[in-house]
Amino acid sequence: MPADASAPSAAALPAASSAAMLSAAASASAAQLPARRPARQLLLEAAARLFYAQGVGATGIDTITTAAGVAKKSLYNNFASKADLVAAYLEARHEEWLELYRDRVAIAATPAERVLAVFDAYLDHANFAYEHGFRGCGLLNAAAELPVGHPGRLAVRQHKEEVEHLLATHLADHLAGRSAAAAFSARAERTTGLAEHRPEPADSSDQAERAAVLAQHLSFLLEGAMARAGLEGNDASLRDAKRIAQQMLAGL
Repeated sequence: MPADASAPSAAALPAASSAAMLSAAASASAAQLPARRPARQLLLEAAARLFYAQGVGATGIDTITTAAGVAKKSLYNNFASKADLVAAYLEARHEEWLELYRDRVAIAATPAERVLAVFDAYLDHANFAYEHGFRGCGLLNAAAELPVGHPGRLAVRQHKEEVEHLLATHLADHLAGRSAAAAFSARAERTTGLAEHRPEPADSSDQAERAAVLAQHLSFLLEGAMARAGLEGNDASLRDAKRIAQQMLAGL
């Protein structure tokens, strides 16, 4: 019976088997390689390093795309302009700090500790492994370069206002706890006749106003310490600011 013309010859079988094995090995090797991250993420990470180290104005598009390892076209596929990239950078810095704050406040046991968690989050930010050293608050550094009326300046202002609001919230809780303890003590003393002229604790509206004023004081303390720390290149001023805040809280 004649051999089937479509059947592979004995000599062809080893070659076909080798090709299949090479193809399978190449596929397995490709599967083990880490997936390339999206161009947007690479650009944001490169921009964050360069904007912080060199400044927004001194960092050009070509420098960013080279550091990110992507084509210039990729930048404009993800961001309408450099201004759009700057806005994304400011938002990323804001979220980065909020994540540090959330981690700190999650382990704070009291309102006073939650106030200090804000200071700790600034300290954590100061102690990042910056490629070219610590230069202070990246948001304030960027805002200082932007012209009056620039949307980026508004974004930075809103971030700072949010930090002050967090301080005010925790201070209000702290004052409320102190007021409740004072009221309980006053009632006990009046019951036993030990106190006749102790003033009544402040009401909630007075406490909220006092908390707002104290939050402003602590915010100024914190931002001033961050500016000084940036000039000195270390966290010593921020540690001093936290210590001052602790003393203020203890005296309330």
